[in-house]
Amino acid sequence: MALKAIGWPVVLVDNSPEKLEYYDADWPEYIHCPSNVGIAEAQNMGIEALDRANMEAVLILDQDSQLSLPFLQNLYETYKYALTRFSNVACMGPQIVCEFINKPVQPRLHRSQPICDRLENVKQIIASGMILNIYAYQKVGKKDSHLFIDGVDHEWCWRARSLGFQVLKASSVEMRHRQGDARHRVFGLNFKRGAPVRLYYQVRNVLILSRRQHVPIYWKCRHLLALPVRWIVNRWFFPEGKLRGDFIRRGIKDGLLGRTGKLD
Repeated sequence: MALKAIGWPVVLVDNSPEKLEYYDADWPEYIHCPSNVGIAEAQNMGIEALDRANMEAVLILDQDSQLSLPFLQNLYETYKYALTRFSNVACMGPQIVCEFINKPVQPRLHRSQPICDRLENVKQIIASGMILNIYAYQKVGKKDSHLFIDGVDHEWCWRARSLGFQVLKASSVEMRHRQGDARHRVFGLNFKRGAPVRLYYQVRNVLILSRRQHVPIYWKCRHLLALPVRWIVNRWFFPEGKLRGDFIRRGIKDGLLGRTGKLD
C-alpha cells in the first residue's frame, strides 16, 4: 500500500453506518461517524487529529483516490518546492485525470495561470489529492460543515483566496479520479451522473453559496443559469428521473429558505 510504503501517519474517518470490521492497526487513528457527519466535518476531524499530532500539512483523500508511491513522492516534492516559492500557500492538488474520458480535467472558464513548469495558480481544487497547509487552515477556518457535501472544497479555496492565500495545482503530477457514476451526452454536452440524492445538495448549495461574497461571480452565474438545464436532463434523460426531479425540487426549496446541514 502506497501510504504505508511512504510512512506517513494516517487518520481514517469513516462516515458509514457500520464500523469497519478490519482496518490496519498501524494507523494511528480510526474515527467512526455512524450518523454520517458529512464530508466537510469528516475532513475537519481528520485535519484536526493530524494538527494535534503536530503535522504541518495534510493530504486529503477519498474512497476512490488512486494512489501509487511515485505519485505521493512527486506530489510531496512539488509541494515542498511550492513552499520555497511562496509564503502564502493554502493548498495544492494534482492534475486530475477523468477516468471516463481518460483526459485531464480543465476548467472551461477561468483557466489556470502557469507559474512555472511545475505549478499553476488556480481558483479551486477538489479535495481528493489536496495537500492542505495546516497554518492556512488555522487562519482560513474549518471546512463548512453546514454544506455537508458538494461545494465544500471549492468554498474553502475561495475563502482562502479572499484572505490572500494561494491555491495551486501541480501540473506535472497526475492523479486518475472517478467523478460521479457515469457520463451522458445530451444536447451535444457531457453531463455527470451521480447518486440522485447528491442533486439535492448540489442544487441547494448552489443557492446557498451564491449569496456569499467570496464566491466568484462567474461560478454563481454559470451554476444558477444551469439549474433549469440540469433539471431537464436529470428528470427526462437520466435513470430514476422522477426521483432526481424530486431531489432537485427539494434542493431548490431548501436553498431558497437557507436550510443547511444533512437532508432529513
